[in-house]
Amino acid sequence: MGDHTEREYLKPYRRAVERFGAGFEATLWGSRDAQTLRFDVMIDVARFEGCVILDAGCGQGDFAARLLERSVEFKRYVGVDALKQMIDAARVRNLPRCEFLCADVLVNPAIVAGQQPDYVCISGTLNTMDESAARRLVASSFDAAARGVAFNFLSSRHHRRWEGKDLTPARRFDPLRWLDFSLSLSSRVSFTQAYLDGHDATMLILHDEEAVA
Repeated sequence: MGDHTEREYLKPYRRAVERFGAGFEATLWGSRDAQTLRFDVMIDVARFEGCVILDAGCGQGDFAARLLERSVEFKRYVGVDALKQMIDAARVRNLPRCEFLCADVLVNPAIVAGQQPDYVCISGTLNTMDESAARRLVASSFDAAARGVAFNFLSSRHHRRWEGKDLTPARRFDPLRWLDFSLSLSSRVSFTQAYLDGHDATMLILHDEEAVA
């Protein structure tokens, strides 16, 4: 996949920034409540205390703000986003123990490894990617993380109340395919879509522990 195709997923966000500015609307979340719920699910499935967290596709730093609101005692948070306007907006918030970098983690995965994260978190970032690009981002993030990767995506195995809902420019993924993919990376996989009636799914992939003698 060439660089031009890889960066197609950024176009909806660029257009949103141009239209609304570097605020909540530019993140393309449906609602603040749904955004917060997704963050809370990710916080609840992982153990971030004492860890370095890298947020791939951090937008204006809302996940960092939620971690602080939840009093999660993380060691350091690094937010990375490809849109400079969003990074500028995140930096203005002056969130403690947080820093923000402008880079495209899909095109330049080395930026993730260079921060030596314990966890890489990907919330909402996969929604405008095709499945091949999404898998490459999850796999490279997993490789870069000392402990694991947590991510969410829109599930195709949802309650019927979500049928026919126009999600453009987002797309859905089959959670069974993603569970199989995740288990190809590690045996330690957690999965839940027991929120929002299956509209969304969250996965956590942890590195396999050393064998016990």
